[in-house]
Amino acid sequence: MIRVLLVNDARLVRSVMAEWLRREADLRVYDTPWRGAAAMVRAVRPDVCAADLDHTAARGLPPLNELSPPAAGRRPPRLLVLTGADRPALLRRAMEAGALGYVDKKGSPDRLVHGIRRVAAGERFVDDSLGLGFGKAAEMPLTRRELSVLSLAAEGASVAEIAGSLHLSHGTVRNYMAAITRKTGARNRIDAIRISHGEGWL
Repeated sequence: MIRVLLVNDARLVRSVMAEWLRREADLRVYDTPWRGAAAMVRAVRPDVCAADLDHTAARGLPPLNELSPPAAGRRPPRLLVLTGADRPALLRRAMEAGALGYVDKKGSPDRLVHGIRRVAAGERFVDDSLGLGFGKAAEMPLTRRELSVLSLAAEGASVAEIAGSLHLSHGTVRNYMAAITRKTGARNRIDAIRISHGEGWL
């Protein structure tokens, strides 16, 4: 039996997906929004976390590190993500977090089931349709920290709010914003946000 934790902030979508997955005899499925994911990982000890990278419960990038915490005496859950080729920043974040599986949200539900089984077996699974997104992720000039700063700025956070959220000094946040502006070829912060949205980095 493969223990699967489905993480998705859209309650209706999550419920439908969970019920659909429960039809598979070899899957035991649990589901949660992002805000409850860390607690559910500790409670149910899943073999696979299948996480939708679009989330609303937290600001900035999804906290993928909470889905596979180190644990003495047992293997942490393997990570499979649901995303699209138009979100290269999220693909790179998932790569950095060690995700084994990548399922295109626009694809067939059967691909998700197949991906879960492959990842549970310790094998890599990548939908072919995500190839362009991986290419863009490799070319993206911003670091993970810069993306975190920019994501918060795009939500309207002030320098002080970004600093408080990421535990940085105001000067460090300003330095990050200057680097982001330079790397994106933008004229200013607003332009950097516009360019990054256009490239799918936000």
